[in-house]
Amino acid sequence: MVKRRVRLTFPEELYSEPIIYNIGQQFNLVTNICQADLMGDQGWVILELDGKDKSIEDAITWAISKGVRVNTLSG
Repeated sequence: MVKRRVRLTFPEELYSEPIIYNIGQQFNLVTNICQADLMGDQGWVILELDGKDKSIEDAITWAISKGVRVNTLSG
């Protein structure tokens, strides 16, 4: 098991989509929201992902395919 922190940036049209819930359920990951902000036309979340490395990679790929910008954070 590994932990990875990412910053997810959402366009306004994805506000009502359960992206974080789906990441946890579909990819068997534990998600922890560390920080978040919603600003008019976009929002962002600092999210800690805990699980298998392959599952984390698959979840990131899936989120990007949905229109979420994903940046890996160090530390």
